[in-house]
Amino acid sequence: MVYFDPLFRNPHWQAVAGHLWKRDGGEARFPIERRLFQTEPDVQVLVESQRPGGTAAGEIVMVHGLEGSGEAGYMRSLSAAALGAGFAAHRFHMRTCGGTERLCGTLYHAGLTSDLLAVLRQLRSEGCAPAFLVGFSLGGNVVLKLAGEMGESARPLVRGVCAVSTPLDLAACARRIAEPANRLYERRFVRRMRARLCATGRYQKRNFRGLRSVMDIDDRITAPSFGLGDAANYYGTQSAIRYLDGIRVPVLLIQAKDDTFVPFEIFAAGAVRANPRIEVLATEHGGHLGFIGRRPHRFWADDAIMEWIIGQSATKSPSDSSRL
Repeated sequence: MVYFDPLFRNPHWQAVAGHLWKRDGGEARFPIERRLFQTEPDVQVLVESQRPGGTAAGEIVMVHGLEGSGEAGYMRSLSAAALGAGFAAHRFHMRTCGGTERLCGTLYHAGLTSDLLAVLRQLRSEGCAPAFLVGFSLGGNVVLKLAGEMGESARPLVRGVCAVSTPLDLAACARRIAEPANRLYERRFVRRMRARLCATGRYQKRNFRGLRSVMDIDDRITAPSFGLGDAANYYGTQSAIRYLDGIRVPVLLIQAKDDTFVPFEIFAAGAVRANPRIEVLATEHGGHLGFIGRRPHRFWADDAIMEWIIGQSATKSPSDSSRL
């Protein structure tokens, strides 16, 4: 596996650098095709796709984190890395994200998998190969939960799953984000959540009075919107850690031990270790979605992800064997 030599050992510096570092998404060589997929009668989600010249070596579908989009640095640089290796890159947007606020009758949440499943089925029907799913932060919870929900039936659609800086236990991570050391991050998340929800036209600023934390918004708005009651029930039912035992495709979890949002103790849980299909790649440093390294592996997570995907691509999957 690619060695990680961190440029910074401070987890906050890693997180900020990972967010701000300028990255090339390969758009000049590989133009983006923006496409809306209708996943439910009143829901359209955006997928931004780039394809390499010639036949693609495979398909990679990326899912962003909380209040993210296809423009997130980690989405752009992984797209470039994927295209450079000959893979098609698809940047999946959760509903109401990427400028689609008014194209959806409902919101998104950390366990909403139906939109991604609908897109995977559509891509497969169009002749695309089973995709590698890569989820970042909250997106990691989505891709892992989907794989767990599908079990054996995932194989025709999903070749493997990689999740980076993933809040496997949503309640534990919500509590961690609310700690004083993360106050600036949480304020930013709350501002962005409020702005997006107001942009849907269904909420106004007065609806957010007294809501100062991510957990507050999840308790008052997100959970009730999906009939999940309150934040406690939402977190308890939608956390990917509850679904890991059902996964039947290869999984790589990339996690920094010093992630300020995600307690590393979660990854020592029996649910993570019990499934032999799950590999944990843990680094001492890296922060949350940071992993900024010294050259030649500046965006180390991209290199690690692609090394794993290329290795998995060289291994015949059970679904390949069944077609022989």
